[in-house]
Amino acid sequence: MARELTQREILTELEPTAEAALNRHLTVVRDWHPHDYVPWDAGRNFAMLGGTDWEPHQSTLSEVAKAALITNLLTEDNLPSYHREIAESFSRDGAWGSWVGRWTAEEMRHSTVIRDYLVVTRGVDPVALERARMVHMTDGFAPPLAQLDSAGEVGFLYSVAYVSFQELATRISHRNTAVVCDDPVADRMLQRIALDENLHMLFYRTVCGAALDLVPDQAMAAIATIVENFRMPGAGMPNFRRNGVLMAKHGVYDLRQHLEEVLSPVMRQWNVFGRTDFGPRGEQARERLAAFLDRLEREQIPRFEEQRDRALARDRARAERAR
Repeated sequence: MARELTQREILTELEPTAEAALNRHLTVVRDWHPHDYVPWDAGRNFAMLGGTDWEPHQSTLSEVAKAALITNLLTEDNLPSYHREIAESFSRDGAWGSWVGRWTAEEMRHSTVIRDYLVVTRGVDPVALERARMVHMTDGFAPPLAQLDSAGEVGFLYSVAYVSFQELATRISHRNTAVVCDDPVADRMLQRIALDENLHMLFYRTVCGAALDLVPDQAMAAIATIVENFRMPGAGMPNFRRNGVLMAKHGVYDLRQHLEEVLSPVMRQWNVFGRTDFGPRGEQARERLAAFLDRLEREQIPRFEEQRDRALARDRARAERAR
C-alpha cells in the first residue's frame, strides 16, 4: 500500500496544476470596477452631513431580498479570515501564493460593491448592517473541521475540498438573490459577482480533482468529511438562522439546490462514484458519502420541502386574511 503524502509533498506535486489553473484563470477573467455597478445618483447624505438617516420606508427591497443581500454581504466581509485560512492551508510561495493574492483581490470587490449598492439605495439599515459586520468580523471565520488539521498534514485537502463546493454554493446564492431583488441594477451587480465565484470554483475544483488523482484515498476521505459537515462560511453571523430560513423558503438557497446544483455536479466532474483507484480507506469514505447523499435525498430534502410548503401556505393564508 502506498504511503500517505504529507501536506508539503501534496502541495509540491500539485503546484504545476495550480500554475496551469492560475494561468487559465488569468486568460478568461475580466476585470471590472465596483463603482460601475452602483446607482450613485440615487444617493443622498445622512444626518451627520445634513441629510436624513435611514427609515424602513426608504427601502424598495422585499424582506427576502434584504435577508439575502445582508447574508451575502456579511459573508463576503469576512475575507480577511478566509485569506488567512487559505494562505495557511495552501502556501505563500510560487503559484499557490500568486493564486491566493489574486483570489483575495478579486473577492474584495464583492463586499465593496454590495455595500455601496445597499447604502446608496438605502436598501437596508446601514447602522444595523455595520453593527452586524463588526460582530461577524470580530468573531472571524472558524473553518469546519479545524480539529482535523491538528497534525498540520491534512489542512490543504480539507480546505480545497471545502472551497470547491463553497464557491459554487456562493455563486448560486448570489445568482438567486438577483432574482428576488427585482431590480435590474442589483441583477447586473450580482450576476457579475456570481461569475467571479464560478471562476474561483473552477480553480479549486481543478486542483481538488488533481489531488484525487494524486492521493485518492486521502482526498476522498477529505471530500466525504467536508460534504457530511458542510456549512456556509457565514454560519456564525448575526441572524444567520432567520435569514437562512427565509432564503431557503423562497428559493435563494435550499437543500435541494445544495444537492442538485452544488454537490452532485462537482462530484460528477471528479467521477467520485466511477473511480477504481481507491484503497480500503477511500472505499470506506466513498460508501459513507453515498449513504449520506442517499439520506439527504430520501429523507432530509422531502422533510424540508414539506415544511417549506406548509409555511408558504400559512403565509398565503395570512396575506389573504389581511386583504
